[in-house]
Amino acid sequence: MKKIILTLFLITLQIVSANSNTKTILFLGDSLTEGLGVAQKDAFPNLVENMIKTKLKKDIKIINGGVSGSTTSDGLSRLKWYLKRKPDIVFIALGANDGLRGLNLQQSQKNLEEIVEFAQKSKAKVFLAGMLIPPNYGPEYSKRFKKMYEEIKDKYKLKSMPFLLDGVAGEKELNQSDGIHPNAQGHKYIAKEVYKFLKEEL
Repeated sequence: MKKIILTLFLITLQIVSANSNTKTILFLGDSLTEGLGVAQKDAFPNLVENMIKTKLKKDIKIINGGVSGSTTSDGLSRLKWYLKRKPDIVFIALGANDGLRGLNLQQSQKNLEEIVEFAQKSKAKVFLAGMLIPPNYGPEYSKRFKKMYEEIKDKYKLKSMPFLLDGVAGEKELNQSDGIHPNAQGHKYIAKEVYKFLKEEL
């Protein structure tokens, strides 16, 4: 009987140990994260998961928290919901729709800062993906939009990607017909860059 109890105890320890080695990454974003226009398996968060498992041999769980049309204003409420799953890493990729809609960037920055602060309080490691908008919104607005991410990065001492779509934006062969959303090849490119960005943390 004692041997059975000891065996069950050791099995339980192994399960707990295995689970403790599993990291969860939440990608909190909009249609770029969700993978609008491509199959779910081809969206960059899913590709990053596959790369981590195959290249790093790490047990990883990805939460694709991308919602098409999302702005920074609804990010906090969604974050609170996703934090129930206790992610180890929160990768924030929000703000593109704020810029495309010409929203007040002072409010957008406030929204992003609240998201960062709440995520940090959960003890998750927080990363930020910057965005850029086309110059036709006016040079001052475009400049201020870029600076918003830089200020948040510096204020909260975050590791960040300056531009999530770097190498993809403006490349016809990597985007869908709308010229905004990456196609499957575009998501592959983004996934490679995000993987390189994250692998040191894993």
